[in-house]
Amino acid sequence: MKLQEVYTFLDQISPFALQEKWDNSGLIIGDMNREVSQVVVSLDIDETMIEQTPEGSLFIIHHPLIFGKLSKLDFSVYPSNLIEKLILKKHSLIAMHTNFDQTHLNKYVFEKILGLTLVEQDPFVCVAKGEWGYEELLALVKEKLSLPILKVVGKKEHIHSVALTTGAGASLMDTVDVDCFLTGDIKYHDAMKAISENLMMIDIGHYESERFFVEILAHELKNLPLLVIISNSKNPFHIESIER
Repeated sequence: MKLQEVYTFLDQISPFALQEKWDNSGLIIGDMNREVSQVVVSLDIDETMIEQTPEGSLFIIHHPLIFGKLSKLDFSVYPSNLIEKLILKKHSLIAMHTNFDQTHLNKYVFEKILGLTLVEQDPFVCVAKGEWGYEELLALVKEKLSLPILKVVGKKEHIHSVALTTGAGASLMDTVDVDCFLTGDIKYHDAMKAISENLMMIDIGHYESERFFVEILAHELKNLPLLVIISNSKNPFHIESIER
């Protein structure tokens, strides 16, 4: 199957034209006329993954390996070191980032993982209405997303509306009109702003909320004449417990 055919299929299920202006989804490395028989689906890509995958494979990842201006290729530093290895092994690379957030990822995590009922959705924000207690909502989020700890901004004993944006969505807080906003990578000043505006927030992690990209896309690819391999990239962060 030619890379162009795979790209066309991906564009049909999640149009690349939907991506944000600052994004770099689409073909990152490759030749549209090249034949591919094996696809590796992963949230991110790393050196081990590249080296262990047979030559000429196609990687489809969530986060683009190249973001913004790439002014030089210094193969001793990231991301040039990975680009070199991909090229030497004749691998191809496609990213599905903010386009896939809009068409698949946010809704999947909201409905399938958290079990919330979608009543409203804009491109990046899913909203549910209902009745949750503070402890009840925290327990739900912690269990369903397998979070070892929860970072919470503000506290509301009675919650009537919940919004979610996977990844880093704190910049969207001004667009949500809910009691509690679930997203990842909440910064200090985001938290201060949320408190001043009486918005409760729960940090659901960037990796933890987006890791479902793999299972969603693998399911979409199942009917193509390709071997699809799921590769679970590692979370760059880990929780360290130091006993004194």
